[in-house]
Amino acid sequence: MTLSITVSDRFREAAADWGDNRLLDEESALKTKAEQALLEIEHLIAGATEVEFEVDGDTIRHEPSDDLEAFLERQADAYGLDPDEILEMHVELFARAFLEDEGGSGPEWSDDPRPGR
Repeated sequence: MTLSITVSDRFREAAADWGDNRLLDEESALKTKAEQALLEIEHLIAGATEVEFEVDGDTIRHEPSDDLEAFLERQADAYGLDPDEILEMHVELFARAFLEDEGGSGPEWSDDPRPGR
């Protein structure tokens, strides 16, 4: 079963922020963020350390493990949604994961020479 989800604006912004800090173009950053999110989900549910997916524009297609597929189907049945929608919600939860601290606990200064950093 291949699941397809749509990249949200929030996820795209997070990928752009993440990529900007690593000098990656938007496409590479989006692919990497998608891989991070899917890998976290697969690892939590199935203990997986690899994921099969592709990013095509605003669409992420993922081949879930058997364990993740069963998990998503149970959640979909329980809430009257499609497995794709459930996966999309889980991916969205990881949109801002792995980003640098956005305030509060770090120092007010920065060594970063870029304006506003």
